[in-house]
Amino acid sequence: MPHPWFSVQLLHPQQEACDAFEARFDGLPNTRVVQGRYEALADHDCFVTAGNAYGLMTAGIDAAVIHVLGEGLMRQVQEHIMDVWFGEQPVGTAFVVATGNDARPYLCHAPTMRTPGSIRKTSHVYQATLAAFIAVHRHNMAHDREIRTVVLPAMGTGYGGMAFDEAARQMAVAYAHYLRPPGRPTWDTVVRREKAICYDGPTKVIDR
Repeated sequence: MPHPWFSVQLLHPQQEACDAFEARFDGLPNTRVVQGRYEALADHDCFVTAGNAYGLMTAGIDAAVIHVLGEGLMRQVQEHIMDVWFGEQPVGTAFVVATGNDARPYLCHAPTMRTPGSIRKTSHVYQATLAAFIAVHRHNMAHDREIRTVVLPAMGTGYGGMAFDEAARQMAVAYAHYLRPPGRPTWDTVVRREKAICYDGPTKVIDR
């Protein structure tokens, strides 16, 4: 089991999203739901952005992040994407960058989509959330200044169009899978994980 270096905060201004977080993350450790906006968020170590593959942070909560932390951060994200992925960051990858802001020192960029558009019926939120947790974990393994507080929005619920409850479900599954890696894989463990990702109880909710 990964070392529990960080706690998780789940942020959204709407009650419906917060209720979904409370229900889906019930029983998972070191989590807290915060109803509010990014601009009013208390000091924290790392915020996860659920943006697009190109690092264009001009809408939704990404725009709020840039409004607070400055356009230089968006350029830094885009330069990293250019250097590592030749300009287009795949869904299911994430990276951590320093913001230069002592109250909010790190940002994790974890796109849920290539370009703005519907991601309903996909596992993109699961993929992006798991990638974000792994990126933070790897940061903590490599740096003296550890990330101890990770804040996530309701991933994929803006332009992605995913319902709050389904986004919260996929995020909670990603966190549970981060906390409990499969170890040496067998097809039985693969099937169990795939069912957890793609099914909500007996109902299949992910097509692709």
